[in-house]
Amino acid sequence: MNKQQITKSIFCFAVFPVLTACTTNPSKQEIGTVSGAVVGGITGAALTGSTVGAVGGAAAGAYIGHRIGGELDRK
Repeated sequence: MNKQQITKSIFCFAVFPVLTACTTNPSKQEIGTVSGAVVGGITGAALTGSTVGAVGGAAAGAYIGHRIGGELDRK
C-alpha cells in the first residue's frame, strides 16, 4: 500500500464510528459536514498526494458542507 491508500484507510476507519453512532436521523447539516469532509479529504489527497493535503481538504470540505447543510436545514 502506498501512503495515499493508507491515509484514505485511516480516514475511513476514523469516520465510520461517528456515522454508526447516530441514534436519530441526522440533519442535513450533519450529513453535509461528513460528506464534505470525505469528499474534501479524497480530493485533497488526490491533488497534493500528501497527508497534509488530505487533512486540509477534509477540513475545508467539512466547513463548506456544514454551511451548505445549515442553509438547507433552514429552508
